Amino acid sequence: MSTEGGTRALVAALSANLAIAAAKFAAFGFTGSSSMLAEGVHSVADSGNQVLLLIGGRRARRAADEEHPFGYGRERYIYGFLVAIVLFSVGGLFAVYEGWHKVNHPEALESWGWAVGVLLFAVAMEGWSFLTAVRESAKAKGGQGWVQYIRTAKAPELPVVLLEDTGALIGLVLALLGVSLTVVTGNGVWDGVGTLCIGVLLVLIAVVLALETKSLLLGESADRESVRRIRAALVDGEAVTGVIHMRTLHLGPEELLVAAKIAVNAEDSAARVALAIDAAEERVRAAVPIARAIYLEPDVYSAEKAAAGEDPAATPGGPGPAAAH
Repeated sequence: MSTEGGTRALVAALSANLAIAAAKFAAFGFTGSSSMLAEGVHSVADSGNQVLLLIGGRRARRAADEEHPFGYGRERYIYGFLVAIVLFSVGGLFAVYEGWHKVNHPEALESWGWAVGVLLFAVAMEGWSFLTAVRESAKAKGGQGWVQYIRTAKAPELPVVLLEDTGALIGLVLALLGVSLTVVTGNGVWDGVGTLCIGVLLVLIAVVLALETKSLLLGESADRESVRRIRAALVDGEAVTGVIHMRTLHLGPEELLVAAKIAVNAEDSAARVALAIDAAEERVRAAVPIARAIYLEPDVYSAEKAAAGEDPAATPGGPGPAAAH
């Protein structure tokens, strides 16, 4: 995912949520609907989340320094995790509390037309934000399904907006149902039930976001296709005959650390090995441009050393079929 695409989706979502929040709170003032109040708080939480992600993206662009030699790319993951916490506490738990309160102390709705009108307006605005996120995500997800894309994406912004907007659209439908049933039956319990459902939905989305961003914070490897391209780029079949073992780590969404032990010829001089390492680094950066930090350790291939790798049988230059040059 490009940073530009994520920023565009965030700005669209922030604009939509600020307008929606104002409309929902106005409707709550006229109707007293707890669903409207929960939805208003939800939109405020979403707006805060988009601001957090924009701040994280800006701070992540700072240059590396002595204290942080690998840069600040992971700030985007930290702010993504904060988003999950805000969504869980401010959005989800508040809605659960408000819904529980209204179920036990139901109140009649006043001026329910305001609520319906605002909810329909919110559906239109959230739909615009959702379609923007879908268009930007489609450029990055390739042939992956949406669930797989959200689980494997290394940049947090678009998956967060997709999940937030999906939850917002479902929440708006639940709020419409709650308000409609309250009007039809005259029983304010339905408004509280709708609010409870919105709260549970937000909590579930927050848990999914927290799990995914936690994995990114812990440090994820490159995707399989990038690993395959890096391995292929390291080996030239002459000076570098194979990869004994390799590790990759995302320092940020668009910054990758590559550390590998490569097999070289025992008879090569130190100068030839140094040139081979420089050439291998150039090939890796050409194959996977986000590979910024590359550390290569030359060694003479042996089956025992290859056994330290992830899959020795498939190691280029190893004892398997890939050994043929």
